[in-house]
Amino acid sequence: MMKNNSYSLLIACVVIGAASILSSCNKQNPSYGRRTTANPGKISASTGAKLNFNMDDTTQFTVARINREIVGPKLKFIQGGRAVLGSQEQDVMAFRDNIERTVTINSFYLDETEVTNLDYREFLFDFKSKVSADSIQKVEPNEGVWSDVLSSNDVYATYYFRHPGFNFYPVAGVSWAQAQAYTKWRSEYVNKVYREFYKVDSTLNQTQLMARGVVLPEYRLPNEAEWEYAAKAMIGTQYLDENQEHGRIYPWDGRGVRNPYDVKRKSKQGDFLANFKRGRGDYAGIAGTQSNDGDILPSNVYDYPPNDFGLYNMAGNVSEWVQDVYRPLTFQDFNDLNPSRTDGTLDEEEFYETSLIDDNYRVYKGGSWKDVAYWLSPGTRRFMHQDSATNHIGFRCAMIAIGSMTK
Repeated sequence: MMKNNSYSLLIACVVIGAASILSSCNKQNPSYGRRTTANPGKISASTGAKLNFNMDDTTQFTVARINREIVGPKLKFIQGGRAVLGSQEQDVMAFRDNIERTVTINSFYLDETEVTNLDYREFLFDFKSKVSADSIQKVEPNEGVWSDVLSSNDVYATYYFRHPGFNFYPVAGVSWAQAQAYTKWRSEYVNKVYREFYKVDSTLNQTQLMARGVVLPEYRLPNEAEWEYAAKAMIGTQYLDENQEHGRIYPWDGRGVRNPYDVKRKSKQGDFLANFKRGRGDYAGIAGTQSNDGDILPSNVYDYPPNDFGLYNMAGNVSEWVQDVYRPLTFQDFNDLNPSRTDGTLDEEEFYETSLIDDNYRVYKGGSWKDVAYWLSPGTRRFMHQDSATNHIGFRCAMIAIGSMTK
């Protein structure tokens, strides 16, 4: 009995001693709490050294303290998540190139509207002061896309891009390569404007600007998965703990192209929810009716209600270029996290007996004013040579979301 008591006493002493040591350690190494970009603390959590926040002091390690993320103009935040990409309807074209698969898309930003004629003219005006006349000609939209020997649409070749009445209509006649040039220019120009607004030292290079958090990431074309995910905007179908009420064929609820009446969209019952071609020879219905789709050509980028991400015309008006190289088997070779195809890896062009499959052919998404309703579904996909342009393809810009400033 005595031995047991002694043993118990020994154990108790050991426990008390350990607790005392741990307590002493905790006092010497206190928890620093959760760190954020806005509140990184006063000393380093890993070394205990005092942090230096003077970004002009190059003799010490410095830390940028940023209270909020700088977001570029016109961009809407697209919260990432799991998604089922691919055709949701019968593949009436029998392309079988977008079979359903589950992926996860990271958060990003996307322009709320298509790039407009006014946007693109601003690009040309600034760009011409930096490059030769030949280079400017290479990025001018092809206004001849409106001309046809068997129609009188050539009048739009004169007026559509230049006249202020079409300022807020989507730019057309722009190739994938020209859209790429615009995104690069916009990245540089917006960052220049922001540096002037925040009075940032103009002698700092790109790396220094990035370290201070005062430079925006590059504008770019969205990849196909991002575009399709943003178009469906499935956040509008959610209820109670990640459950979704239904799928979506279009960027809105229901199986049709008319509004069944949705207070959230603030539009009238029976209104068309996109600008598209109703059928052969029918672009706008009969004159004098109360239909809201009286648009024979592209329309103002704000004319139709936005989807649940706040994005306008993710179906109809003009189709849109995306970043991806076209391959029929992309759905089979995809990465299930942020999928994107930048070349023909695993689906090389020599596998095909056609000149239409190579790394110069790019995907475009969404139906246009010139397309029937089938093409309004985000899951449909088409492709065209990256140097080609039409009167029914435009584009919008995307941007990566950089971490989190407060979380």
